[in-house]
Amino acid sequence: MKRTKDFRRKIRHLRVRRKIVGNAERPRLSVRKTLKHIYVTVADDISHPEKGGAFTILTMTTNTKNNKKEGKSFCNIASAKKLGESVGKQLLEKGIKQVVFDRAGYPYHGCVQAVAESVRKTGVKI
Repeated sequence: MKRTKDFRRKIRHLRVRRKIVGNAERPRLSVRKTLKHIYVTVADDISHPEKGGAFTILTMTTNTKNNKKEGKSFCNIASAKKLGESVGKQLLEKGIKQVVFDRAGYPYHGCVQAVAESVRKTGVKI
């Protein structure tokens, strides 16, 4: 099997996910990126019998109709900061003040770092 860059990232992500688990008090904030967009998911990984297992609390992305009119690529630091601020505001509205940060195997710099820092600026503890 050829060990491509994406394959190695997935292996790193699986290794980190063994240790990082989100729960109701402290859900997992995961950042995923493509060449054009950034996706942020906040999930509670602990199973809830009444809700049928793990569930997603919040999902936000730069892939929206408003953004498509502005340009071609949104996987940049400016878009990551805007996305992080809006995620932080939504989390505070839902009453979540702490999250566990999952960088999904990506290095902690650039867009991933910008999302994390802008979520911190809104008052959510990572």
